[in-house]
Amino acid sequence: MNMSEYQKARKLAQKAYRQTLAEGKYPYLEVLDERLPFLKTVGESDLGLIEIPIDRIVGTKTAGRTKAFASNFMPLLDEYSEFAAKWNHLYEAHINEGIREPIIACEFCNSYYVIEGNKRVSVLKYSGAVSISGYVTRIIPEANDSRESKIYYEFMAFNRLTGINTIYFSRPDGFYDLIRLMGKKPDEPWTQEDRKLFSYCFSLFQAAYRERGGDKLPITPGDAFLIYLNVYGYQDLAEKTRDTVKKELAVLWKELESLPETANVSVIMQPEQEPEKNIIQRLIAPVMAAPTLTVGFIYYKTAETSGWTYSHNLGCMYLKEAMADKIRVKVYDRVMDEAGCMEAMEKAIFDGCQVIFTTSPRFLGASLRIGMKYPDIKILNCSLNSYSGHLRTYYGRLYEAKFLVGMLAGILSSTDRIGYMADFPIYGTTAGINAFALGVKMVNPTAWVYLAWSSQKDNHAADLFKEARVSHISGSDTINPSRATRLYGLYDLDEKKGGLVASPIWHWGKFYQRILQTILNGNWSRSAPAVMGSSINYWWGISSGMIDTICSSSVPERTLRLIELVKKQIVNGEFHIFSGELRDQNGTIRHEGSDPMAPEDIIRMDWLCDNIKGSIPSLDQIMDEDVPMVKIQGIFSEEERLAERKPV
Repeated sequence: MNMSEYQKARKLAQKAYRQTLAEGKYPYLEVLDERLPFLKTVGESDLGLIEIPIDRIVGTKTAGRTKAFASNFMPLLDEYSEFAAKWNHLYEAHINEGIREPIIACEFCNSYYVIEGNKRVSVLKYSGAVSISGYVTRIIPEANDSRESKIYYEFMAFNRLTGINTIYFSRPDGFYDLIRLMGKKPDEPWTQEDRKLFSYCFSLFQAAYRERGGDKLPITPGDAFLIYLNVYGYQDLAEKTRDTVKKELAVLWKELESLPETANVSVIMQPEQEPEKNIIQRLIAPVMAAPTLTVGFIYYKTAETSGWTYSHNLGCMYLKEAMADKIRVKVYDRVMDEAGCMEAMEKAIFDGCQVIFTTSPRFLGASLRIGMKYPDIKILNCSLNSYSGHLRTYYGRLYEAKFLVGMLAGILSSTDRIGYMADFPIYGTTAGINAFALGVKMVNPTAWVYLAWSSQKDNHAADLFKEARVSHISGSDTINPSRATRLYGLYDLDEKKGGLVASPIWHWGKFYQRILQTILNGNWSRSAPAVMGSSINYWWGISSGMIDTICSSSVPERTLRLIELVKKQIVNGEFHIFSGELRDQNGTIRHEGSDPMAPEDIIRMDWLCDNIKGSIPSLDQIMDEDVPMVKIQGIFSEEERLAERKPV
């Protein structure tokens, strides 16, 4: 009998054995039974016969044959042993006929432990197999607040919905983001065709990724896949060759290499103080030529046809006046989609722009692609929650102003019923809705907020507000010059008092000025987080001057004094809107205690406060022109979320 293959496998085992010992690790297979007594579990689930990803098989259920294998499942026993003969016989059978008999295993936290079939796993791992059939029982750990638990419970829900077990992520919400990037709804069951298409696409990507050396990176293939989909999309992936995917990965490689093992997003809540110049810098500054920057602004539609773009253009005009001797500004408008944004950004770079602001969340994907292509160009996209080190994002904590306006609405309402017209269900929007509702509740505990969405098909908002007999409506936060309307900010529906009461305002110019001054002062890199690969999200509030609230003369003086007092407490950090006990529409406690809610949890809110009547629309309820943006930055209701924290 030719034992050469066993000898090769044993050498791999011995190498792994020595390496793990040198690293101070256990040199044999993991034994699940030795861990379970120290872990809390809540039950088991029979998964039946499934395909098990072979790289997820990490050990055995019991300690029976553990020391016959090194930690990589390669055989350690002497080549003249009976074990070696059986292993070699099984290897020859695999080469000649294939191994058909399923193993028996259990799954715990997305790792598999063999109950019966260790040698089959060893042979297939040695042969480079991707998967093996097996009858699997899932052992379910008790849920807790750890990062690992959140990810695993999301995986179980995703696995139940899709039947897919080949992909995993290092951060929460990865499965949610995957489904969003694929253009599917979180609660939409997958067909057999969906599963086949995804399996083919992910295996195509994984093969190209591993050929590029992806296994050496401290991230999962799933993490890399999300970055890839953010840039290149999912729809056309099945039509690409492996070489094409490898070329696309080459463009992304520096981005992937810079990602830490657990993706880190740095949310900057306040403008940083510029360091004071030393005496030499102060003396030579007057005689040195002031540096200038060429700055590009990419606009969705135009300032005349879009209220959102109009507000950014006001900021641009402020910037031109405030920094006239330091910058040159170029505007590229009438940009309608991602392709148009890429074309406009290429034009801006050709025109000499060193800094580019893409002023809509719709342009996030295009901004990522151009940022990777031109790493020396400073690109900022107006959105929240990006995970790219090649791009910074910016937005305002508008919810602070919304809270103050909500207080006014609660004080002034004659019916205890207030309307709220939201725009898009994207990151940050729900925080604004909930903050408004909490402001109402703070001064009027019996009042209700009735929610409608301007981006929802057939929203019938006017009928909803009329039937509810609302006294005030919180409308758009921006003015569209081409459609003059009183439905702006918080307005009173009483015909005698009708008109604007108060409104949150954006002062984008303050943000643009501070960022450009940071660049001119040479402190752009200094403001980057210490962890390489981290992404920066600027999320400034009222204290920065970027956000504020204006009130009309109709607001009583003492009411105005109360609003100003609370505003001052927010600015000084003495009052946190999302602190204390917060309950959702189902009565579930979402936060408690005096500590404020974490910024990341505020950004990604997918629930509504208990004094709100209404819901978050699903993707198929959104108007067609807004679907691309909601796909990129959208949040969905709790009912639609796949991450149900319950045993499966």
